[in-house]
Amino acid sequence: MGRLSETYLVSVLKNQCPRCRKGKIYSSKNPYKYGETVKMNNHCPVCNQPTQLEVGFYYGTGYVSYALSVGFSVATFIAWWVIIGFSLDDNRFFWWMGINAALMISMQPLFMRLSRTLWLSWFVPYEKDWKNKGIIEGERMIEGQENNW
Repeated sequence: MGRLSETYLVSVLKNQCPRCRKGKIYSSKNPYKYGETVKMNNHCPVCNQPTQLEVGFYYGTGYVSYALSVGFSVATFIAWWVIIGFSLDDNRFFWWMGINAALMISMQPLFMRLSRTLWLSWFVPYEKDWKNKGIIEGERMIEGQENNW
């Protein structure tokens, strides 16, 4: 097992390249910077791995983002149930719904980035010896059509 900084979970949470687990894949560190939430580097600054493997590559991240949102809602539901509880006599359920909705809206940029990072990591495997191995090229890329979605 490698260092903690090279583990899969840590590299995904830090939005690092799945191939080298060192380079940042987003051009901005701040996910809440308007207009740059999902703006990615074209290539990893460390290992030069392309982040756009084919046209429309990130369309599948909607499913990942949906799963993250459902998981988050289930987690907040269970936490609310354990800490505060639910009752038919008051509006605690509606309070949870409102607070959960506000949290989901505020965390959406984080979910969007995390879903893209996860999606990329499922198609680009970690390469311990990335300096001596070739990069994974896109299969159906057309010059001039990158990020044209």
